[in-house]
Amino acid sequence: MSVEAELLWAEKYRPKTLDEMVNQEEIVSRLKQFVKTKNMPHCLFAGPPGTGKTTAAHCLARDLYGPEYHRWFLELNASDARGIEVIRTTVKEFARSIVPGPVPFKIIVLDEADNMTADAQQALRRLMEMYTSTCRFILIANYPSKIIEPIQSRTAFFRFTPLKPEDIIARLKWIAEQENVKYDEEAIKTIYEVSEGDLRRAINILQAASALGGRVTVEAVYKVIGRAHPKEIREMIRLALSGKFMEARNKLREVMINYGLSGLDVVKQIHREIFSSDMKLPEDLRVLIADYAGEVQFRLVEGADDEIQLSAFLARLALLGKKFRV
Repeated sequence: MSVEAELLWAEKYRPKTLDEMVNQEEIVSRLKQFVKTKNMPHCLFAGPPGTGKTTAAHCLARDLYGPEYHRWFLELNASDARGIEVIRTTVKEFARSIVPGPVPFKIIVLDEADNMTADAQQALRRLMEMYTSTCRFILIANYPSKIIEPIQSRTAFFRFTPLKPEDIIARLKWIAEQENVKYDEEAIKTIYEVSEGDLRRAINILQAASALGGRVTVEAVYKVIGRAHPKEIREMIRLALSGKFMEARNKLREVMINYGLSGLDVVKQIHREIFSSDMKLPEDLRVLIADYAGEVQFRLVEGADDEIQLSAFLARLALLGKKFRV
């Protein structure tokens, strides 16, 4: 994510309080109880990217301490500060110091805690025990299984789920209106589909598409995310299956040049499209295409030539099309 997009998200459009958060009602309800009682355990926020984990930590701190919450709040990105020295110095110094405030403890947020080294996690485990009276930890992880069991047992677990389509679409439309960005309804739906429930990524795509100038369209969305329009991939597959190998190959080269795609990008999109409802293919044919797509993908990862492998893939589709009479 660009620095500009991160600032846009953090300063202008991130919810400021728990009441502004959507789609995580059960989690928000539990966190509000912590605010009400002015007490909380160590917490582990887990779930897919862009579902509100870091935002929930900020909202909780703001509701506990007020607008000046940063005085009692330390946020570290554990993927950068992931070693044992950071735990023994920065985290330890903040955890053991006492600063008078509206609640009797401070909060340390370790974002991307699943990237911490094993030694750092062991050191953190001890700090969580020693400084419970002065500090609470919120660990944020995409993959909680990478957090060692002793830490998991010391935290209250919060599972964040992907945001609902209507919530992401409504938020994108609201942001577009605030920024006076014109958009097509279909483009907003496309942003949701390619973001896969990640609101942060969806906002980033919207910003990048709007930066092209003019209206945010489906074509602009696919251009900024580095994917070909699905209809062009489907057209290429249909040309190959109908026996028009040279036309399919020309379409492949056109797509790769216009969108700046690698062979791996194209194979991933082919794999996605052969299982889409827009491709009316016999089940046996889908199986064979998926099997060969996997083989081509492996060869490309191993360093094979993109154009030769994808041309061979289209040639195989032309032969399969004759066999299945597609």
